[in-house]
Amino acid sequence: MAELTMTTTRLVALGDSVTEGLGDPLPGGGWRGYARLLADALGPREQVAFENLAHSGATCRDLATGQLPRALSLRPTLASVLAGVNDTLRGDFSLPAIAHDLEAVVGGLRRTGATVLTARLPDPGLMLGVPDLVRRPLTRRMRAINMILDGLAETYGTVHVDLAAHPALYERRMWSVDRLHPSVRGHHLLARLFAAELAGRGVPFRAMPEEEPSGASATAWASARWMAVEGTGWIVRRARDFLPRLGALVLSEAWHAVRGRTTVLDDRFREELEPVLRRICLPPA
Repeated sequence: MAELTMTTTRLVALGDSVTEGLGDPLPGGGWRGYARLLADALGPREQVAFENLAHSGATCRDLATGQLPRALSLRPTLASVLAGVNDTLRGDFSLPAIAHDLEAVVGGLRRTGATVLTARLPDPGLMLGVPDLVRRPLTRRMRAINMILDGLAETYGTVHVDLAAHPALYERRMWSVDRLHPSVRGHHLLARLFAAELAGRGVPFRAMPEEEPSGASATAWASARWMAVEGTGWIVRRARDFLPRLGALVLSEAWHAVRGRTTVLDDRFREELEPVLRRICLPPA
């Protein structure tokens, strides 16, 4: 067995179900995902210590209060932080709270000297294929979180990947049956995008992640079974928490759209976001 001292890279992944690997099942059970693919591309396992702290349903608050302390104890040299989509699907959505939690995570990791990988996230409304009246409130929330992530990337010098602008990520084949978790092919694409950005910053790789997944992808039956067993429970939990709030947002969207005043809602969101961004973009202490 290789000695621990041979380890040259310690990669710790923080995030939600996407980072956990949902949509990329392992033959013996469990999930692999883009973070594991990234770790394997960095080097052999005796030289790359990998720990995945992500879990399904995690919000930015979960990363700050639960995953960050565990990550710091592992003394990572490289850390990935991918979160925010679950926050857009919560009834208690709060930009100041999200910004505070993300800053705690990114700043905490950077202060240890770790290289931190962050990303602008795709629009969940576009991925779900919902009508415009439903999509627009989700889009505003996601754009605001992305602007917070942009500010943190600039302030703390993270390796920042623009997933939101990558057209391939909106292709149907890149997503599982629930349209919220990447497919096997989608996880490979994420791994390649992150690896390319890291390599451009001088992080050495033994080989880039494969462009196409090797072996059998998840079957339609396996995807449908997961949706029936796990996905339905997720929808029920979100329905209790978010659907009442979403209903109010859609009614407001419809009222303003009929009167040609949709820009009023955009302006309100900008007014809420501006003081949050001013605070984040200050130089770190």
